Amino acid sequence: MNVAIVGVTGYSGTVLWRLLNQHPNIQRVNIYTQQSDLTAVSKQFNWVSDQSINVFKFDIADIMTNNDAVFFATPAGVTGGYAAELMNNDFPVIDLSGDLRLKDPAQYKKWYHQEPNVSHETLSKVTYGLTEFTAATATYIANPGCYATATLMGLAPLVQERLIDLNSVIVDAKSGVTGSGKKLSRATHFVDVDENFAMYKVNQHQHIPEIMQQLREWAPDMGPIQFATGLLPIKRGLMATIYAKISDEVSDVDDVIASAFRATYMDKPFVKIMDNQIPDLRLIAGSNFTAIGWSYNPVTRVVTVVSVIDNLMKGAAGQAVQNFNKYFGLSETAGLTQLPDFV
Repeated sequence: MNVAIVGVTGYSGTVLWRLLNQHPNIQRVNIYTQQSDLTAVSKQFNWVSDQSINVFKFDIADIMTNNDAVFFATPAGVTGGYAAELMNNDFPVIDLSGDLRLKDPAQYKKWYHQEPNVSHETLSKVTYGLTEFTAATATYIANPGCYATATLMGLAPLVQERLIDLNSVIVDAKSGVTGSGKKLSRATHFVDVDENFAMYKVNQHQHIPEIMQQLREWAPDMGPIQFATGLLPIKRGLMATIYAKISDEVSDVDDVIASAFRATYMDKPFVKIMDNQIPDLRLIAGSNFTAIGWSYNPVTRVVTVVSVIDNLMKGAAGQAVQNFNKYFGLSETAGLTQLPDFV
């Protein structure tokens, strides 16, 4: 199979390029760019043999003619303009940007602070590709955001089984600096990040509406969540710490929680359930795994769930490849078998 990548120069795009080049079912990875100087893109990979670097001028027709699927690892505001044409041609797309995750264009305008360039009709044909919970059957797959992935994975069993008060959810999520993208800013300057910790976009992060959209598919009466985000002084990794009040009707809480998580993820190869152990970022760094643990306080009847992922893998490129595998009926773990770095 041949696949195309648009947007390879960002952190997620670079990791995606590496994953696709090691994928056992992919023969060729073609890079497409809107830059006029094609060599500027190939120089990013100049430590690799020239034979493995295929850079072309961006052209939708050429992408569809010479590839079996395309991955967009572009900033918000790019892919929406091409979505309808790709869908009309039934061409498989895995979109890592946020352009088509939200079903309501008004929500996109509110949270992404730019005009949507995609119609309601087009949005209705998109699959939200949270891989553990979707069949990924539509040709256009919107890859979830990193904060959304970790949060939804940690909340899914509790919400689906109605084990918690649906109006009691508080999420405190923290990500490595690569989660902010490659564009330079004061917030990601080494001097400001190193030996520091800062909150940002508290209750304003653009991943909040996709989290609520999915939670309300599982539970239509789901209440709003309190959602805070912070920037860790590390390159990669994301921890979502979730607090929720256990429903009054639930007894034998520890056993019920354990059973719900194990039943939900028993056949999911990239989810590791740790029960009453709290995972740390080292357990998943560099891998496509999600590790989930929890602690229940019987005095307050509050459960604390900790969900950790690598924001560039399960939070972006790794999940994109997982979606690709599911769409084409391949082994879900193809190209994703690397273990965590651990050190």
